[in-house]
Amino acid sequence: MRHALIGVVMVMLGFHVSPAMSQDTVADEYEYRVLATSKTSTMEKELNQASRFGFRLETVMGGETAFGGDETVVVMARPAAVPNDTRYEYRLLATSKTSTMQRELQEAGDEGFEYVGQTVFKTAFGGKEVVVILERDPQADVVAYEYKLLATSRTSTMEKELTDSGLKGFALVGLTVAKTKFALGKSELVTILRRTVPALAQAASGALAKNQ
Repeated sequence: MRHALIGVVMVMLGFHVSPAMSQDTVADEYEYRVLATSKTSTMEKELNQASRFGFRLETVMGGETAFGGDETVVVMARPAAVPNDTRYEYRLLATSKTSTMQRELQEAGDEGFEYVGQTVFKTAFGGKEVVVILERDPQADVVAYEYKLLATSRTSTMEKELTDSGLKGFALVGLTVAKTKFALGKSELVTILRRTVPALAQAASGALAKNQ
């Protein structure tokens, strides 16, 4: 496993404003931290370590780097001039089995984790893993999310399933294409959709869980 934490870089972004950088007054200077690892199990720990210093996830990508082979690469950022007081909590999910991902996504959604990124990572055992990163603000009011994962090798099927889900209030948040070891050698379209759980339903669900 190659584990790299590439230092902090300062750059001028001009008029570009990142969603993670939204402030009342937009700073012109940002610091970046790049996390790269060939072992997804360590990425969640590194994400939360960087978050403690005010960094927030900007983007994630899986692929082959010049020195590390197949790696998951994450870029995080923070304003240089305006302190970021929020310390986000991150959760990383990685699996080649879509049914497992659906279950883990929903468990995270019940705890208020919001989807922020998705990529594909090549495993050492063949096939590829779908990697999903979620975040939450531990100081904010908990908002539960309902997630739906759709996986198919046919685009016509995906369009119908997306439309059916969209009419039920699900919004598309991510898409990847990968050959997982459960797709019989075919490339799967993996989409993730999300909708907010109504407050009354969330409260009822919490009360039910407490009584069980």
